[in-house]
Amino acid sequence: MESLREFHEVAQNPYRYAAELKDRGRKILGYFCSYTPEEIIYAAGLHPMRLFGSKEHIHLADKHLQSYSCSLVRSAMADVMAGSLAFLDGTVFPHTCDSIQRLSDIWRLNTNLGFFADVVLPVKLNTESAREYMIAVLARFKGELEEHFSLKITDGNLRSAIVRYNEIRGCLTSIYELHAKDPSVISGSDLYAVVRASMIMDRDDLAVKLAAVLHELKQKQGTGRNSGKRLMLVGNICDHPDIYTLIERSGAAVVWDDLCSGTRYFEGKIDPDTEPMTALANRYFTRPVCPAKHVSPFARGEHLLGQVREHRVDGVIFFQLKFCDPHSFDYPYLKEFLDRAGIPNMMLEAEDQLPPEGQLLTRFETFVAML
Repeated sequence: MESLREFHEVAQNPYRYAAELKDRGRKILGYFCSYTPEEIIYAAGLHPMRLFGSKEHIHLADKHLQSYSCSLVRSAMADVMAGSLAFLDGTVFPHTCDSIQRLSDIWRLNTNLGFFADVVLPVKLNTESAREYMIAVLARFKGELEEHFSLKITDGNLRSAIVRYNEIRGCLTSIYELHAKDPSVISGSDLYAVVRASMIMDRDDLAVKLAAVLHELKQKQGTGRNSGKRLMLVGNICDHPDIYTLIERSGAAVVWDDLCSGTRYFEGKIDPDTEPMTALANRYFTRPVCPAKHVSPFARGEHLLGQVREHRVDGVIFFQLKFCDPHSFDYPYLKEFLDRAGIPNMMLEAEDQLPPEGQLLTRFETFVAML
């Protein structure tokens, strides 16, 4: 599909794309987590860009970080030390895991990229006081942007941002649902490129191009069915498109995921008629949580089982970065949920590089054969 070409180019070369945006006069704020209030950044006329790290010169991070920090944190630190992120006008750090929180401190002390913000959202998302606190944190972040960049973010700006992001999330959801219904419509690696690029591209341009992709995919409906096994990826971020290709070579397809670089990024729309800060907070309270947030002791397990059943998943692959404590702590109880329900599952850990292709393909083929 020709409409997917730019998504692949942006996904493969995010820093080049950012540099081109910078040359056109855009101010760019980098961020690390799907709990970043992108709508407020967009409403300020700034460009939000998720940082994944390039996985190059990762050894440069050793001066500041332990070797047992996850590869996302180490790679991002290495990039900023190498000057690869010079296009940034600032960085936003939502407080999620310990590694990102400590990276925030190290980043602030060792870089000079203009704007800097810690967005300390509540961990508990099941009380009214937590909702009030979240609204106050979002309002403070809005004020910090206004002060640093000498601008005013109006409710009108925020409502326009909410409408735009609803369009983007709606398109991504529809594309995922088409793929879940018929995996032959779009390959896993293509879907990966679309979602990854959606966190990088100019959002106005993105909305137009996502709509074009969705329209083209709808025209392909009914062209064929993937007869292989239906799998779901669960974990933190998946920054390895080869995973999807190898799974498809093994006779299966990833029809859904629970990743912060996947569905957890775009699930949940925002009511444009509610007061903007309250509306933004409401989405964070209703979207599926990651291990860094708490709704109830079994919320993630119940959500996982619900997605498995809704999308007719045959097996689950837990895919996570090595040394990711929140997801490592969550894994035993999520596995127990699946085991009790009779859902086959396997665990795969990775760092900046995947295991050798042959070894990985053999593991996938064995798992699919067991199904």
